[in-house]
Amino acid sequence: MFKVVGLCAGLLCTVTAGSMAQADEPRVVGWIEKGLILPEYTAVKIKVDSGALTSSMHAVNMEEFSHRGNDWVRYDVPVEDVDTGEQVTLHFERPVFRRILVRGAGGSERRPVVKMSICMGDQVYEEQFSLRDRGEMNYPVLIGRRTIAHIGLIDVSETFMHKPNCSQEQIDEERRRQQQREEEGADNETGETDDSQA
Repeated sequence: MFKVVGLCAGLLCTVTAGSMAQADEPRVVGWIEKGLILPEYTAVKIKVDSGALTSSMHAVNMEEFSHRGNDWVRYDVPVEDVDTGEQVTLHFERPVFRRILVRGAGGSERRPVVKMSICMGDQVYEEQFSLRDRGEMNYPVLIGRRTIAHIGLIDVSETFMHKPNCSQEQIDEERRRQQQREEEGADNETGETDDSQA
């Protein structure tokens, strides 16, 4: 019987597979899943990593600018669409939600954090993603503990447990929300928040 490791009330918990029988139990995901970056509907491999606090997305050509008095960032997300094998480049403009200070073996750097939506399984999640060049990484999207807490538990012995299956209505709604966000502008979170992750 394998063990499932996840987050429980903010703490790391271990539960056995036998305890997952009840219908109201949290969703269980593998440590690698396929998801869609919305609203562009591009399928990518996502690493679910409880060692990171904040989720991260591959981004290049980042350029910060002011929009209606708030800090915004435009950036490109070059990825392989795992459904087609094609290399695609997605273009985004998002308000800077906050900034984090990331410390690692190579030193520290401050990164912008934006809100992005992804489809995993049959759910759309709008989550905070720090932007960085992940070109040297195997996975363009990393899901950290803040997002895992909204999704469920991790089965570290499994991969690709859920196919992206969000409805067209959910995707269209995300597209409408993004258009409204760009038309109206969006406030930044008050002040800067420092954060750390590996």
